[in-house]
Amino acid sequence: MERIMKDSGLPWIKDIPSYWRVMPNKYVMNKVKEIQDIYKDEDIISLSIDGVKVRDLDAGGKMPTSFDGYQRIKPNRLLMCLFDIDVTPRCIGLIKDEGLTSPAYSQFVMREKGYAPYYYYYYLSLDFDKTLVHLAKNLRHSLTEDQLGAINVVVPPYIEQKAIADYLDKKTSEIDAAIKEAQELIEKYKAYKQSIITEIVTKGLNPNVTMKDSGVEWIGEIPEHWGYTRIDTLFTEGVQKNIFYEFDHALKFTYGALVPKNEEGDVSELKGTYLAYSIIEEDDIAINGLNLNFDFVSQRVARSPERGILTSAYLILKPKDRRYSRYFTYQLKSWDNQKVFHGMGKGVRLTLSFAEVKKMLMPVPPLKEQMAIADYLDDKCAKIDSIIADKETLISRLQEYKKSIIFEYVTGKKEVPNG
Repeated sequence: MERIMKDSGLPWIKDIPSYWRVMPNKYVMNKVKEIQDIYKDEDIISLSIDGVKVRDLDAGGKMPTSFDGYQRIKPNRLLMCLFDIDVTPRCIGLIKDEGLTSPAYSQFVMREKGYAPYYYYYYLSLDFDKTLVHLAKNLRHSLTEDQLGAINVVVPPYIEQKAIADYLDKKTSEIDAAIKEAQELIEKYKAYKQSIITEIVTKGLNPNVTMKDSGVEWIGEIPEHWGYTRIDTLFTEGVQKNIFYEFDHALKFTYGALVPKNEEGDVSELKGTYLAYSIIEEDDIAINGLNLNFDFVSQRVARSPERGILTSAYLILKPKDRRYSRYFTYQLKSWDNQKVFHGMGKGVRLTLSFAEVKKMLMPVPPLKEQMAIADYLDDKCAKIDSIIADKETLISRLQEYKKSIIFEYVTGKKEVPNG
């Protein structure tokens, strides 16, 4: 039988079942805070995009000087971040472990009308669309306990709250498992792509060719008929600045490729910035040589698809023969995969310079063989990238499906099936 619906009075919820109630949040939950003055090796718990998780204190990252003064939290309560709601990746979590967390978070205990897992899903649905941002009126997009308490929420019967939460636990677990499987496949295909590039640019396409030692540790053996030479015999450094404002078409690095930097607003306002950019030509090779102590894998090297400008912080290699560009782009990507650039560079930001790069030795196949290798890798990588793109599309669809079912069930648009 079709459910009778009514207007909830909440524009972000709209219709709800006619027998559900709507009341201020303060009648469903209340904030509690118990500060522990001295840290005694309790688990430290954080609110993350993946939920409320026990933190691995040995994993690094930002760490306070002390955990003294943190607040105690207990399972089956809600943990919320009520400040900077617009930029915080996840503002709601269900506490499953006892421990300590930052006193900046807000912990809520359910009153008799509320079932914590249901209201976790309810506020998760609002957080997906950052609905609370529109209700926070100050510059930091924050809510006080009183402000949150005054916001109306839907209140299904308690037994129905539990049924909805139990059903969503099952459904979202299935979706999350499918997303995890797709993500693992993406990582496998990325690793496969990297291994193919490294293998082919150093060993060539003929598995039966006689090999010799390249004399370079990260390259190993190369075909006997290949030569090797310093980078500066093949490339010069791109140092021409955009001082005459020849271009306002800037490029940027995105996942190991150069793509248009689509600036918002009036581009002419960026003229002062763009005058200092470097001019890059089609087939020039750019290396993001900043912060070389960070472990960016296969993201630092890209061949330019067009003429334009690029921040002068990046290194530009200009091939003396444009026909070299495709093969040597793959060669440098292979070095990137193997972290050859890792830890190089000078200055506070460990910035790579042409002076460091130009003396490095590169294997040099005959030009015809370079072309064949580049053709092979273009085709192979395009097929792998297509598979990865399909998996990323699947993940996006699964994430949207997860959002939709949570919204539909926590608002009563759909009824939990019997059995």
